[in-house]
Amino acid sequence: MEVSARVTSKGQITIPREVRRALALNEGDRVVFRVDGDRAILARIPDLLSLAGSISVPADVRGMAWADIVAKTHREWGRRRR
Repeated sequence: MEVSARVTSKGQITIPREVRRALALNEGDRVVFRVDGDRAILARIPDLLSLAGSISVPADVRGMAWADIVAKTHREWGRRRR
């Protein structure tokens, strides 16, 4: 899909309806622009709550406090580097 938009004097653009629909963008959603040479890529920033449960938690750390998980990970990394 290729759709054009005009930049205003304030440097603003309106994201065309077709693009909003394709990216499932709604009022209040956040987007990110990635500049690659003379091109920019627009991407929807996912709501972190929508990602909940998308990654399984290893059984050995289920129920552990985050600080304990970080400490355990650092210890394991230290052992691997020796």
